[in-house]
Amino acid sequence: MSALIPFRRWLTTFCCCLCMLPLSTSTRSEQSRTTPRVTTGADILVASEFAAIDGQRVGLITNQTGLVGGQHLADALHAAPNVNLVAIFAPEHGFRGAVEAGESIRDGVDTKTGVRVISLYGATKKPTASMLRNVDMLIFDIQDVGVRFYTYISTMGLAMEAAAEAGIPFLILDRPNPLGGQNVSGFVLEPKRRSFVGLYPIPVVHGLTVAELARMIQGEAWRRGLDKLDLRVIAMRGWERSMRWHQIQQTWIPTSPNIPTFNSALVYPGIGIVGETQLVNEGRGTNEPFTVFGAPWLKARRMAGRLNALGLPGVEFQPTRYRPRSIPGVAKNPAFVGRTIHGVRVLVTNQDTYQPLEVGIHALSLLIREARSHGVSPLFKKVAMFDAIAGTKRLRSKLLNGATGQSIIASWRTEAAEFEEKSKGYRLY
Repeated sequence: MSALIPFRRWLTTFCCCLCMLPLSTSTRSEQSRTTPRVTTGADILVASEFAAIDGQRVGLITNQTGLVGGQHLADALHAAPNVNLVAIFAPEHGFRGAVEAGESIRDGVDTKTGVRVISLYGATKKPTASMLRNVDMLIFDIQDVGVRFYTYISTMGLAMEAAAEAGIPFLILDRPNPLGGQNVSGFVLEPKRRSFVGLYPIPVVHGLTVAELARMIQGEAWRRGLDKLDLRVIAMRGWERSMRWHQIQQTWIPTSPNIPTFNSALVYPGIGIVGETQLVNEGRGTNEPFTVFGAPWLKARRMAGRLNALGLPGVEFQPTRYRPRSIPGVAKNPAFVGRTIHGVRVLVTNQDTYQPLEVGIHALSLLIREARSHGVSPLFKKVAMFDAIAGTKRLRSKLLNGATGQSIIASWRTEAAEFEEKSKGYRLY
C-alpha cells in the first residue's frame, strides 16, 4: 500500500488545482437543480490543457466511448501542441467499437489522425515491450459497464502490468460506473476460473469505477509487478456512489455493439448470464439486446407470470414473440436466428431499484426448471464458458440441484459483503 501514498498526494494536489474550473451548464435545468453535472477525468484533462501529460509521448488505450464533449480524446491529443500521441491501443470491439464480441481486432492506422492503432484483442492482449518502445506514458480512457466479465477491465489490468515492466506511468481518466457504486452482487471469482472474462477475485457486479478498481488491483497485488507501477488518476467531479447513468446528464455512447443503450447495460449482468446457458436467445439479433430472452420451447406467458409473482423491485415481465436476425458486426449468428420464438420482455420500471444480476438469477432458476419439463438437453452447452462467466462452478451446481433464485442470491451475500468492505479502502468518491 505504501506505493499508493505518492499517488494520493498527486491526486489531491491536481484536483485542488482544478476545483476552480467552471462546470458546463446543463441543458436540462430541472435535473441540474437536483443533480450536479458529472465531469469526467478526460474532461478535466482537456480543460487543463493537458497539464498532467505536458511534453509526453503518450499511448492511449481507448475506444468509441473516449469522448470529450463531441470530440474524441484521440483527436484532442493529436491536435495538442504540448503532447505527442504516438499510439492508440484498441480493446475488444476495436477502436471504433464496431466489431462483434469475440472477433479478433487487427492493427491499423487511424485515418483521422494518422496514428497507428495497435490491437489488444488479437495475437496479444497485453502491450509488448516493442509496442511501448516510444511511449512515455500509457493513458486509459474507456467507459466501462461495471461488470466483471466485460473485458475492458481485463485489458486495463494487463496494460498496467506492461506499464510497470516498461517503467512508465499509467494514467487513468476516470468515468462513472453506470450501475452506480452501491450495488455489489454475485459470487467472487475463484482462482481456477480466471480468464480474460474474469481476471480478478471480484463479484460479478463490483460497484467500482475503473480507477478505483485499478487502485485495488495494485493494492491487492492481483497482477505481477504492480508494486513498481506509477499509477496516476484524474478523478471525476460531481459523481456520487448513489448515481446510476440516468442521473448523470451524459449521453450514452454504445460501449459495444450489443450494449447500444443504458437500458441494455442495466439488464446485461443478469440476462448476459442467462444467455450463457445457450438454452435461450438473450436478445442478440434484435434492436434491444439483453432486454428479452426466449426459445421455441418456452411457455412465455407462464414464465412471465412466475417472474412477476416474485415481486422483484423495479421490473415487470411481459410475454412476447420475436425473431432474431443476423446483424453483421453485431450478431452474425444469434441463437434461433430467423425463427419466431416465444420470449419474455424485461421491462425496467425503476432504474434506481432494479437489481441487474438478481433478476438474471431468478430467471435462470425458473428457466432450468422449464427446460427440464420440456426435456431440453443439455442444460449447459458450454460448461467451461458458463463457469468462467459465473466465476465459479457453484452457480451451475446449484441450478442443476434445483436451487431457487433466492437461495442462490443468499449464498453469495457474505463474500460479496466482504469484498465491498475491503474495496472501501480504494474508493475515490
